[in-house]
Amino acid sequence: MLLLSLAWYEMISVSLANGEPAITASIMAPSDLHIVKHNFGVILSWNSNITEEMETHYVKYVLIYKFDTAKEIEERLREKEKMIRLGLHSGFHAKVKTQLFSKETEDIIKESNWTEFTYHAPPVYIQNLSCIIYNISNLNCTWDIKTEAPEDAQYFLSYRHSREEFQCQLYLTNAKNKNIGCHMKEVYFNHANKIRFNITVKELSNSSENHSYYKKCTPQRLEKLNPPINVSISLENRGIKINWKPPPTIGSAKKNCFTYQVKITDLEPVDVSEEEYVHPVRDPAKQYVVQVRAKKTTCISNKMWSEWSEPVIIHDEYKDNKMNTWKLIILILFPSMIFTGGLLIFLCRRYKCIDPILTPIPHPSDRIRIWLASDAAAYQEYSLVLQTPDMLFISDLSTPVTELSFNASEVTMHAEIMLVPLERNQHKGIN
Repeated sequence: MLLLSLAWYEMISVSLANGEPAITASIMAPSDLHIVKHNFGVILSWNSNITEEMETHYVKYVLIYKFDTAKEIEERLREKEKMIRLGLHSGFHAKVKTQLFSKETEDIIKESNWTEFTYHAPPVYIQNLSCIIYNISNLNCTWDIKTEAPEDAQYFLSYRHSREEFQCQLYLTNAKNKNIGCHMKEVYFNHANKIRFNITVKELSNSSENHSYYKKCTPQRLEKLNPPINVSISLENRGIKINWKPPPTIGSAKKNCFTYQVKITDLEPVDVSEEEYVHPVRDPAKQYVVQVRAKKTTCISNKMWSEWSEPVIIHDEYKDNKMNTWKLIILILFPSMIFTGGLLIFLCRRYKCIDPILTPIPHPSDRIRIWLASDAAAYQEYSLVLQTPDMLFISDLSTPVTELSFNASEVTMHAEIMLVPLERNQHKGIN
């Protein structure tokens, strides 16, 4: 009790010293919390229960609210109301209290207890709404339909940007012919203005039961950058030097806005903040494949990396020099060979060097043909003479010679028979 009395006395003394009247009454907690629907969500308001005595001080309100599974959001307000954007949430829980501040020191003089409030919004039939801006002027949005959604419900998307309203150009549908996505092209965004997406759920059987869900986003947070451009590589001092330029973007294109990753062959990607990177080469004869990708992290936080750039290849320097040498040799020899071949053809045609080779063989004269024909006839006659039997042979050789019986007169007769043809043949051969 003594400590509380001292604290109370000190607070009164400070108030009197600052020329502010001391607050003796306790502060009542805010009351009558209520909700008013708004196009973007709901407006939560309350009664402050501030007396005239308290109005001589600064009055502020501490509001803490939380959606289904999200983190708590704390705000300090001067007004007795707060517009809360529901997005795709089906309600929230909030609590608010009043605080009095000294105008001179801005110290807290008193504060009230908490007043809590829970708001249950109409059912939300969609979830996981995701939008991506790519190629500067293309927009893709997709969403999932909850299982408790009405069977006859249809879903329509629009967005508002720079005081203009845009309707979806092309819907993506599922097997039940329900709209689950939207594609738009040739749309442009001002990075300084936010985009407000609106999905309207219409029940075909009950036209009065329409639900709208809103989500507000910064264009640069939705942008998926294109890959870096003008990627070039070179070998310098036994290292790979890689250079590139940042991709086009709908927001700030300052160098410090971009973060890059460099991937070399099978190595892990390396984070780089500049527009160049040098990697030491341990094996100069090895072939390297280089790719680069980008995202924004400094000017604005963006979790989406771009796609990898087209692969750029570094070949073996020795092989390249060898190939270049062969190309040079071919470029030198090929014209020389063409010139030499053309000169040879000209000289041969000029001095008729090929004529002896191309001259046809002449036909034989009539005398030679007659002589060849007579010689062929004489040869045929000679062949017929050789085919005449000049000797008599023993036809039966089955009986051994030792068993043959003959006399001297028979032997003499056969000898004469055999000698006569030989003499005749010799006579023919001489003639």
